[in-house]
Amino acid sequence: MGSGQTVAVFGAYGHTGRFVVARLRDRGFVPVLSGRDADKLKVLAYESGLEARPASVDDPASLDRALAGASAVINCAGPFATTAAPVIEAALRAGIPYVDVAAEIEANVDTFTHFTERARAAGAVVVPAMAFYGGLGDLLTTAAMGDWTTADEAHIAYGLSSWHPTAGTRAAGAVSRQRRDGRRVRFANGRLEYRHDDPPTLEWPFPDPMGPRAVIGEFTMADVVTVPSHLSIPEVRTYMTVEAARDLSAPDTPAPTPADDSGRSAQTFLVDVVVRSGGSERRAVARGQDIYAVTAPLVVEAVDRILTGRTRTAGVASAGEIFDAPDFLRTLSPHISLDLRP
Repeated sequence: MGSGQTVAVFGAYGHTGRFVVARLRDRGFVPVLSGRDADKLKVLAYESGLEARPASVDDPASLDRALAGASAVINCAGPFATTAAPVIEAALRAGIPYVDVAAEIEANVDTFTHFTERARAAGAVVVPAMAFYGGLGDLLTTAAMGDWTTADEAHIAYGLSSWHPTAGTRAAGAVSRQRRDGRRVRFANGRLEYRHDDPPTLEWPFPDPMGPRAVIGEFTMADVVTVPSHLSIPEVRTYMTVEAARDLSAPDTPAPTPADDSGRSAQTFLVDVVVRSGGSERRAVARGQDIYAVTAPLVVEAVDRILTGRTRTAGVASAGEIFDAPDFLRTLSPHISLDLRP
């Protein structure tokens, strides 16, 4: 448990940030609220009784003040193409671990590219994409691999009942589209490939009760960065149910609305991971409710493990590399139903 340790949350007033703040308190941490909008921070501080420290990514001194005395920082503020590097720099100056919930593929690539050597030399811990996209898929893939050291391919299929995107998701998507200049991205032949053709539509055999569903193939998410960062798998493909992809692309799809006392939406998810090596196949399945809300137990568990020394490496590392994946997933049982099928 947190034992009263202070954790700074940058972007604390955002949709995901609020779930993270609540989860930190549940685990015995003391969140310090931070972010770029002083007015929103003031409202959240009044509601929660927590300290607020406004900070801007273009003002390093303000970030230093926000992180002063904190044991770790969680970055929930997208677009991460803008926020990740400045907050990582502040964490390195403060000598504390950095964890974010970035789903942006290119932003996560930037974190590995620009900070791997510096973080390793400093003995610092930087964990990007510790969220539903990127973190959960990586943990499931790592757990499914078991004692395999290599595999031919990994497939991560997202069965979402719907996808009502937050304002942050829409903003991050706009940045990603701009960086890709109209291209789409996939991970094949051991590297990221940018293409101009349309992704395929196919049927994915989700386990019961969902069953076979139409999906967008090569609907590429952050898993194509996190999984290959530490697993020898030259083909990593991700898929999305057609209905959820349609929701995301529609400009008039509303933001998530609460459906229970915890603030979760009614959205349900099933993540189906299949890894193949030669003629053998292994599978891991996770089910739960609300992709934004479930990010909170993922990222807070990560912080707890980092601060209690339950890590396997230092530097920039994805969830599956730095944590014991099966054990980590088991601790999420109140939030995620897990089925491993080696």
